[in-house]
Amino acid sequence: MKTNTMIALLIGATLTATGCGDSNNAATSDGAVKAAGKDIGETLATVNGLKVGTEAFKAAAARKVPANGKALTVDEKKEVLKRLVDEKLLYQAALKEGLDQDPKVQKVMVNTLLREAVYAKVKNSDFTDEALQGYFDEHQDDFVVPEKVQVKRILIKVTDDRTDEAAKAEAGRIQATLAKDASQFKDLAGKHSEGPYKRRGGDVGFVPRDGKPGLDSSIVEEAFKLKVGDVSGVFKNDEGYNIVMSANKRDKVERTFQQMKGSVLRKIKNEKLKSLYEGYVDGLRDGATISTEDAKLEGIEVESARAPKHPGMRMPSGGPPGGKLPRGVKAPKKVK
Repeated sequence: MKTNTMIALLIGATLTATGCGDSNNAATSDGAVKAAGKDIGETLATVNGLKVGTEAFKAAAARKVPANGKALTVDEKKEVLKRLVDEKLLYQAALKEGLDQDPKVQKVMVNTLLREAVYAKVKNSDFTDEALQGYFDEHQDDFVVPEKVQVKRILIKVTDDRTDEAAKAEAGRIQATLAKDASQFKDLAGKHSEGPYKRRGGDVGFVPRDGKPGLDSSIVEEAFKLKVGDVSGVFKNDEGYNIVMSANKRDKVERTFQQMKGSVLRKIKNEKLKSLYEGYVDGLRDGATISTEDAKLEGIEVESARAPKHPGMRMPSGGPPGGKLPRGVKAPKKVK
């Protein structure tokens, strides 16, 4: 509990130190004071080398309601300053505890830095209608809603306890039942399927012709061959024996520039943000001493992570940590 409280305090103080609150001074790990490069105004207090200026005081004081409803009294002003001083003391205490090494705190610091040093440089007004129209004309395929099929799938695997012949026979029995009554697909998938969508009655969802991460292309190809409501025969792939149903289909949809103007803006803006991010980080790398332990790295075993549900929502490799943009910066929406 104590650690979580201190982390919260350090995160708050980190935002303060990077210009989001009370002061623009930050203490380094060796106790030195480093200014964040902004005018803090006149110094009102100094706490172990960290300064509290008039700009921070004015911002904090503006959030305090005067008791007399008109203006803050001298005592109320002292209360505001005391709180700012207390925050500096708590910030320094958190640093002594080493909480600046906590990943949560570091993530806040990184995102705050990126927001102020990189992303604040890009505004919607930077992009003219002519530029947006030109981008749309050059990338029209990116804004087309592709043809999709709603895939339902039953998978019967070949295991140590089930031979290939037995798996094929089991899939055949299920397919024979579905051939008579396709409406049983959901129930049979829930009972017998060994695929990742068993709990959803085998419903994979709507999938375009170019597929879906983690879904074998043979499943998609088979589903597109079927008419809506039809069930495939049994076919085998690397995972086992499959039965596929085409539950629904959506036609390809082409949209106009005016329909997609917002999406175009988000996309072109995100590309600009990514470029600025990479340039900023490259600059940091140029002035840094970096060493990596490649031998140790190769020896670490890592399980593959599951593919993100919406890969289009994340920045490409090399983007911000975790693939996320700081608060206030929007990633482009994936065209559905």
